[in-house]
Amino acid sequence: MGILAWLVFGLIVGIVAKWIIPGEGPAGILGDIVVGVIGAFIGGWIYFEFGHAGITGFNFPSIVCAVLGAVITLFLIRLVRGRTA
Repeated sequence: MGILAWLVFGLIVGIVAKWIIPGEGPAGILGDIVVGVIGAFIGGWIYFEFGHAGITGFNFPSIVCAVLGAVITLFLIRLVRGRTA
């Protein structure tokens, strides 16, 4: 995927992950994109380790994989930073 596609993909995934784990995210929209892209890499790596294809493009299984990684990433960020009200 190209850079623009990764940014759009990251934004979508970051917003969905923030919806699943509500609360203050890191740095607004830009933070959502970063969490989404990093989550896509983490989700792809986790799927690959279990013998699946991981992120294969802009499709539903890839979005599920990336959202899983983004939720894990967001959880870890909040675990390290501490929860804010």
